[in-house]
Amino acid sequence: MSIHPLPDAALKGEGLTSQRVRDGLVSQLATGGIVHPRVLALIGHTPRHLFIDQALHAHAYENTALPIGHDQTISQPWVVARMSELLLEHLGQRAGKPWKVLEIGTGSGYQAVILAGLGGQVYTLERIGLLLRQARRRFRQLGLDTIRSRHEDGCLGWPGEAPFDAIILTAANEVIPEALLDQLKPEGVVIAPLGPPGHQRLVRVCADHTGQCVQQKLDMVSFVPLRHGID
Repeated sequence: MSIHPLPDAALKGEGLTSQRVRDGLVSQLATGGIVHPRVLALIGHTPRHLFIDQALHAHAYENTALPIGHDQTISQPWVVARMSELLLEHLGQRAGKPWKVLEIGTGSGYQAVILAGLGGQVYTLERIGLLLRQARRRFRQLGLDTIRSRHEDGCLGWPGEAPFDAIILTAANEVIPEALLDQLKPEGVVIAPLGPPGHQRLVRVCADHTGQCVQQKLDMVSFVPLRHGID
């Protein structure tokens, strides 16, 4: 069965998914320290309610993580915005130039859509096949053709498409897998949550022109754990 782009009414939403409610979320994010105008604009115009079960639509524009099944979540909007902003801060010097970003953990597809909207060529990996199929359907419905996806163990990365200007992990681990660091370009950046449950911190790892990495510890966060293998 073919998938057709969604009509404007589905994209705009109504009631608790309306633009007025989305604008309220944007104001909340700005108050919470998100300052990049492109990130805020994308959060405000991206229909987050389409990435969750209809029963949860009333909560789509609350600043909270929500379940998407398989013990996974769609990240809190502030976290999506913060990770996107950190990436853009590093890649800002490449304004106007194409950049490639690898996402580890497609999940609902929401973070990938935000990254694509910011101008990235997105390569996203998901270990849970059903979640990936659902995300791909959303990409097609939104008319996005700059997102490539694969059913794969994210810890292995995507060697055939490396190197990447940026890598984002949407699940937490104690360390960044070495295979991913090997796929980062010189002067590239990794944004990832690191640490055990309850003690996770968002970090930004920047590579210099020789490939040596410097890690910067940032905000306290809470993510599902990074897992190996595929389902």
